Amino acid sequence: MKDDLQKRLRRIEGQVRGIQKMVENDRYCVDILVQIAAIQSAMKQVGLVILESHTRGCVRDAIASDTGGDAKIDELMDVIRQFTKG
Repeated sequence: MKDDLQKRLRRIEGQVRGIQKMVENDRYCVDILVQIAAIQSAMKQVGLVILESHTRGCVRDAIASDTGGDAKIDELMDVIRQFTKG
């Protein structure tokens, strides 16, 4: 999973550099906005992968061991609320 996330993040980093060049070269605003939307979507996917991993790992373990399961669920819900804003 870590390697996949790093590949995705490097791809996103390249997209951001591409947008910097587009701005520098006075590219058409709509083209830049399309690229920004693509980056936002890619970042959301990275976040979902991490969120799933956290849920299947930390949260499940806390519930299964009956040590702080409610606190982990509260934490998870806070993260989901933050992640799904705007």
